[in-house]
Amino acid sequence: MHPDTRLQLQHVRAADLRAEADAYRLTAGAGNPRRLRARVGWTLVEVGLRLASAPRPAVAC
Repeated sequence: MHPDTRLQLQHVRAADLRAEADAYRLTAGAGNPRRLRARVGWTLVEVGLRLASAPRPAVAC
């Protein structure tokens, strides 16, 4: 195999490995998806409760 061809293949493989490592790093940093879903769910519940219990100003007629 020609050295330039081998070098190009190594560059492509290195780029693939870097992309794979970045993708793993992003997914590992996100943590457990169920945990994130639960956090978002409880946040939505809290916002809903705040909206439901917010005092409403009286409208003068």
